[in-house]
Amino acid sequence: MARLYVLLFLAQIVLAVCALISCLSAEEGQIRALPRIVWVLIILFFPLIGSIAWFVAGREPGTANRTVWPGGTSAPERQPRRPLAPDDDPEFLRSVQDRAKQQDQELFRRWEEDLRRREDDLRRRDGEPPREGDRPEV
Repeated sequence: MARLYVLLFLAQIVLAVCALISCLSAEEGQIRALPRIVWVLIILFFPLIGSIAWFVAGREPGTANRTVWPGGTSAPERQPRRPLAPDDDPEFLRSVQDRAKQQDQELFRRWEEDLRRREDDLRRRDGEPPREGDRPEV
């Protein structure tokens, strides 16, 4: 019989803790009948009856099944969806592509200059003057 009382006492404590968490995390528009502080006091002073009263009459119906998302809203449709990682962000990917394109163009330009310089060095070494008209414009 003592084990049953201990079990019921623990169930009452768990119910009161759940009711307190629910009451304290509820938004102002979801609390009915009494102010939040009064509900907290009722749950603390009368744990069993106060907890049951909170779940029955203290909150708006249908708020128990709502999931609170990390953005702080109760539904993901209310906020525009933000990328979770940089590689999900189209602006970031576009900036990476633009930067890579600029770096490739700069590298290509340096390679062409180096190739022209080497060709001119080879022509000078062979005694041939460098030819300016044969080079394509970049």
